Amino acid sequence: MFTRDVQRALANRGSRMLGRVRRTVIVIAVGIAAAVIPFLGAGTASAHGFSSTVYAKITAGDEGHIRTALELEYDLLIVSAADSGDDDPLFQTGTAAFEAGDSDAQAAALKSHASTVLGYVSDRFSVDARSADCQPTQVGDATIGERDGVPYATLLLDWTCPERVADHEVRSGLFADDEGYVKGTKTIVTYEIDGRSGSAALDSANPSFSTGQAWYERFGEFFLLGAEHLLSGIDHILFLLALIAGSRRLREIVLAATSFTLAHSVTFMLAALGLVEVPGAIVEPIIALSIAVVAGWHLWGIWRRGGHATDLETTGQGHFSLDRAGWIRLGVVFCFGLVHGLGFAGALGIDEAWSWTLLWSLLVFNVGIETVQLTIIALVFPLLIVLRRRAPKAGIWATGVVSAAVSVMGLIWFVQRVSGS
Repeated sequence: MFTRDVQRALANRGSRMLGRVRRTVIVIAVGIAAAVIPFLGAGTASAHGFSSTVYAKITAGDEGHIRTALELEYDLLIVSAADSGDDDPLFQTGTAAFEAGDSDAQAAALKSHASTVLGYVSDRFSVDARSADCQPTQVGDATIGERDGVPYATLLLDWTCPERVADHEVRSGLFADDEGYVKGTKTIVTYEIDGRSGSAALDSANPSFSTGQAWYERFGEFFLLGAEHLLSGIDHILFLLALIAGSRRLREIVLAATSFTLAHSVTFMLAALGLVEVPGAIVEPIIALSIAVVAGWHLWGIWRRGGHATDLETTGQGHFSLDRAGWIRLGVVFCFGLVHGLGFAGALGIDEAWSWTLLWSLLVFNVGIETVQLTIIALVFPLLIVLRRRAPKAGIWATGVVSAAVSVMGLIWFVQRVSGS
């Protein structure tokens, strides 16, 4: 009788504790939602998201000229090239065409103000031959295309250089920060000229490169571009934090990170090389939803098991020794990794046909992403393990707060991206 009473008392105590944990989770989630929504609700999921990417393809033109095919976001080109703000004729006609979504009217607006557009572009994009300026001439009229649902204008320019040389310096300052419209514009350049081919990533910190640059200089630029992309991509950072918060031991986070890496590497390469194409309108909401799901998974574990949320079930057999929950989580992370790879490729925006030089550049870009990801895991996860061992309740609270915040933000982004607001 005494033993049954003790067992019943312990069971009731555990039930009360679990109830308190559940109420705590609700309070945390509601509090974080109330704090976060006013800030996120004020922002909009704009087409270019406070940044932009310019694409430049450089080839040999007619009679020894250098030809560049420049692709620029149409609406940014209109507002940047306009001379006098809202009263500028280019701004008025170009903006009206943009709001109407009429590609023919957009092309007509650029044609009517070709000299203004060329003046803006040539002031901020240049090709030099041994420090001597090459002079641009527009070839044909600008055309309108689309990248990830965003109108892009394509300008063909032939550059006449004082003399024919093997090496050319290319410089880009298009859509600079000081214009006040976007920040951190990247110019992705691919070139095939005079028997040399390659690619480069230009920004305000590295605005120029030479077509004669060494391979390690070119790859170094793409490594930094990959690292910067992950660090500046708050959604991918939050996804990683959700993985860390929900991992119960080192083996789980290593396998989750490896699964995520393999998955997004596959789709990243396929999409970046133009072999797979999924609209950003589908990819971006799923990325946001993946953040909420992975973070919510850990919250659900806290809800169900309280202070035992980080305990393992019966250890599975095999090399990985994962329990059932671990295997399910690994499969979910892999599937979401496939979608994140499409997001990485969409951000870089390269969709050339197979090119070994470009392929290696993309791999180096991916290595930059992985280096930052592994660095974050190496810094954060050991601290979490120490906290869980020395203060288990504090560990549950800490991961619960992080997961609640990440889940709320993921859901808000999902709604914004689905609605296009």
